[in-house]
Amino acid sequence: MTFALENLTVLDLTQVMAGPYCCQLLGDLGADVIKVEPLGGDATRQATGHRLPRGTSAAFLAVNRNKRSIALDLKTAAGLDAFYRLVRDADVVVESFRPGVAARLGVDHPALREHNERIIHASLSGFGQTGPYARRPGYDLIAQAMSGIMSVTGEPGGPPTKSGVPVADLSAGLFCAVGILSACLSRATTGLGQAVDASLYDAALALSVWETAELWATGKAPGRLGSAHRVNAPYEALPTRDGHLTIGANNERLWLRLCEVLDRPDLPADARFATNTDRVRHRAALAAELTATLRGRDTDEWIELLLDAGVPAGPIRDYAESCTDPHTLAREMVVELDHPDEGPIRSLGIPVKLSGTPGRIRTAAPGLGEHTDELLRATGRTDEEIRALRAEGAVA
Repeated sequence: MTFALENLTVLDLTQVMAGPYCCQLLGDLGADVIKVEPLGGDATRQATGHRLPRGTSAAFLAVNRNKRSIALDLKTAAGLDAFYRLVRDADVVVESFRPGVAARLGVDHPALREHNERIIHASLSGFGQTGPYARRPGYDLIAQAMSGIMSVTGEPGGPPTKSGVPVADLSAGLFCAVGILSACLSRATTGLGQAVDASLYDAALALSVWETAELWATGKAPGRLGSAHRVNAPYEALPTRDGHLTIGANNERLWLRLCEVLDRPDLPADARFATNTDRVRHRAALAAELTATLRGRDTDEWIELLLDAGVPAGPIRDYAESCTDPHTLAREMVVELDHPDEGPIRSLGIPVKLSGTPGRIRTAAPGLGEHTDELLRATGRTDEEIRALRAEGAVA
């Protein structure tokens, strides 16, 4: 099978989430991703958290499939030399050090270009390589807080709330992958690599398209709306007799159909709800009117009626439900693969489907240093040299 990125070699110096996720995306599409770990391994291997029966970190498995692992001590001359040998035949290096650390280690872009002028060097950090906050430590929580995301998440009048999904981490990884692939296309023309700078803070702010649009249109910072939409109504979660459902009647045609399904001809005639602008302005009153009717039936009953009428609607599910949904399975968004210690394990599938060169989940996350000898031999090292490197603590 041909993969879209099968000729791309990526050296993954990252740890925890944003960087490993970025590199996993590339690996899923066929890149040869070499995870370069310190001798103690990616911190996520040892971090507290959920473990599989034989002790493997579930968090590490989630963002490190389709990779090979080599364990190097970059603080030793021999370990750094071993890394440089990998760089000579690589296309991309991705690191997630705090700005300044890569230069101290000798793995920043200027240092790597001396070994490979075509190398693309991608940096993922909390706040980016420039600006007054560049040297600050950064985590998903901090980025969500400082970007504004937490100020608009949660119920009106409630406390600032973090998104349940680490959107800053994951979106930074996505944006970094886009930057890397863009640099690859540029290199095809220029023959030269370049530096890619992505951050959690920039990524979180970049997702705030509706919120900044409201700010600049009104001059006022937007607030929390719960599940409601900023510019459309009704478009939110509402209670039924046995739970909740979501309704997206975000244009006039769908609004009128919704009122027909609910048998509420009075609502379109109500001046408070005459236009979408009116409905947004009187969002709370509209939700109260809809709730009064929706509480008369169960969620599944309403959803069937709404979908039959062409009104977008859906139930609110937990992950145990969504991961066993027939549509999830039909889209191959939950897959099973073999782990050498844990046996069969489940993993999320690949969210983008390519018709000619589809991605594939080939291997589970590697063991620490599992491919060290294999990769060192590929750079010309003999078995005796590898034993010497191990003896002096440069590799593991």
